Amino acid sequence: MIRLYRSGCAACEAVEIDVIGGWEMPPDTLWIDMIEPSHGEDAAVERALGISIPTRAEMSELEASSRLYREGGATYVTADILHRGDDDLPGIDPVTFVLTTGPMVTIRYFDPRPFTMFTDKLEREPALCQTGADMFLNLMEAIIDRASDVLSGLGAKVEGFGVHVFSEGKTVGFKHLITKLGRAHIASARIEQSLAGLARVFAFVTVDDWFEHADEPREHLRSLSRDATSLIAHNQAVASGINFQLSAALGLINIEQSSIFKMFSIFTAVLMPPTLIGAIYGMNFEHMPELRWMAGYPMALGLMVVSAAAPLLYFRRRGWI
Repeated sequence: MIRLYRSGCAACEAVEIDVIGGWEMPPDTLWIDMIEPSHGEDAAVERALGISIPTRAEMSELEASSRLYREGGATYVTADILHRGDDDLPGIDPVTFVLTTGPMVTIRYFDPRPFTMFTDKLEREPALCQTGADMFLNLMEAIIDRASDVLSGLGAKVEGFGVHVFSEGKTVGFKHLITKLGRAHIASARIEQSLAGLARVFAFVTVDDWFEHADEPREHLRSLSRDATSLIAHNQAVASGINFQLSAALGLINIEQSSIFKMFSIFTAVLMPPTLIGAIYGMNFEHMPELRWMAGYPMALGLMVVSAAAPLLYFRRRGWI
């Protein structure tokens, strides 16, 4: 699917591409948003702009030379963008931005929230973007804002985990907590991957014709770069907190287990002398009243059950099982 945003329009409009008859791009187009484009749509945009559209496999390559380059008078930058940011494990997938002498082109195979945030903002402020450069800067601002929101949510979750880790009480439920901390660590790594990619994009396009000789857009781009850098530092602090809490949780579990083994050792030491005496003498005494009890055998069975159940109940109350 292809959506166009044209100068003076209040919203993006979907475009049906006639592959056989050809497609002519409206001259007032500011943004071409390609969402899971077909081969025909790729070819139509390539003919209209005289550029090549990268494939999905090319977008997923990790080499910097494959993600940031100039070709045919256009600048190609690919960044990993967060999506499903409200989940415990946000997703991250590449989006390619093509900066041409005319409109901006975006190629994506998923629907991240910043794009919806940006189009909603365009509907409220249709005069916000007058050029393709304006489109790029304001879309990047929406992406940075969304990354900041996701990072703030993650920081709040990690702070809540810390309250649990260092609350007074037992280490019951730490297994579930460690799973949450592990997911938070993965989320933090994905946030940093996205922000680091955006920082590289901002540094690369600074010398692009769109920004090199335009003071206001260049300053806007520098502001976005500073925001990305500060968010990376914030994310690293959150990641440090996650690692500290994970180490603390594991340490508390080890302390709790050591206490349990200590208790078992004490019980063993206490019961060892009676066991030794019983083993030596075998309880073989002539005067043992219990031998003639009619209820002796049922009582022995009952004592076996009680002696087995009492430790289990005690261990459960202590949270050991």
